[in-house]
Amino acid sequence: MKKYILSLLTLAALTTGFAQNKNFLDTPFLETQASADSLVTPDRIYLAIQLQEADAKDRVSLEKLETRMVRALEKCDIDTGKQLTMSGLSSNFQSYFLKGQKVLKQKGFELLVYDAATAGCVLYELEQLGVSNVRMQRSEYSKMEQLQTELKALAVLKARNLAEIMAGAVEQKVGKAVYISDSGNYGPVYGPVMAMRAASDDMGREKSSYEAIDAEFRKIKVEVNVQVKFLLE
Repeated sequence: MKKYILSLLTLAALTTGFAQNKNFLDTPFLETQASADSLVTPDRIYLAIQLQEADAKDRVSLEKLETRMVRALEKCDIDTGKQLTMSGLSSNFQSYFLKGQKVLKQKGFELLVYDAATAGCVLYELEQLGVSNVRMQRSEYSKMEQLQTELKALAVLKARNLAEIMAGAVEQKVGKAVYISDSGNYGPVYGPVMAMRAASDDMGREKSSYEAIDAEFRKIKVEVNVQVKFLLE
């Protein structure tokens, strides 16, 4: 008897589920897709700087080199207390035949700058110190989340406009949305497009200060895609 009741309950559940699925399939709907994109200039550029004591008799100590680096960065209007962080520290103990023993120290830093002109200034000033191990780690757009939200809203509006055009072609109207899905392609982050040079006067002699040229980092393409299902009335 219990098995019989259980079988009836199971059959009733399956029947109800089938009826619901059938009702859903019988409901007319329209599915559309749309995208929205934008190009933005990175405003947070991270540079990796590696300081290392030169393996030479007259090498500059790491401590002095670090002090000189800070002074050089300040020439580029950089707040080293906020924009410069240490990323690594190591020493290499080496023994040299007829030269005794030396400890070569190195220290890594991460520097945050906000535009290509400042990045170019940093490269120039550090080059004057003999620091050439500088590379771009990554670049970001600080308002990325806000931009993505705005693009998603724009894409949904485009999807509805498209749905209304398609529904109008068959003399129907678009009802409420019953399904919305989004995906995004926020684009690769490219290396800097900029040049670095020492400015020269009319006599062709090199000046002692850096003058930035009119250049910026290559823009980042931000793209979102949405898929929306609307009921048809």
